[in-house]
Amino acid sequence: MSDLLRPDRSAAVAAELVALQRAAYAVEAELIGSTAIPPLHDTAGSLVGAGLTWFGTRDGDGLVGAVAISVEPGLVDLERLVVAPRAFRRGIGAALVRHVLGFAGARPVVVSTGRANVPARALYERLGFVRTADEEVRPGLWVTRYRHRPATPAGPARDGRRPAGP
Repeated sequence: MSDLLRPDRSAAVAAELVALQRAAYAVEAELIGSTAIPPLHDTAGSLVGAGLTWFGTRDGDGLVGAVAISVEPGLVDLERLVVAPRAFRRGIGAALVRHVLGFAGARPVVVSTGRANVPARALYERLGFVRTADEEVRPGLWVTRYRHRPATPAGPARDGRRPAGP
């Protein structure tokens, strides 16, 4: 279950999110060979100043995962997904992404991750995201961009054919 987190209203929540991001993005930095991941260097002030909507999940030891989104007309941007290293491989990241997909409803969801972050890429692809681009966002820092289009009711497909049905 994901709860709305309000780092703009609680210094303690902001501090928890900064600590969680640092732990999670330190692992990604190792995977991609770069510490140029902007959220890795967040402070409580910069995290709050980003103006993102956060959802998170806790276990008995505290915050274990969080996802941050921004919403534009017709699009949801999954800006950050962080899971505590102690909770890797427990389905927390997948549950948080599914929460965002449910929140998005009929809107497409976009996300970017380090091109060399194989576990994150596998997660997004397993959940139906389609790779749209690889881009060098800073010298030596490559990201892969993904898009998830929600399922549409049966009707003409983009190519004019009807989808196969039962």
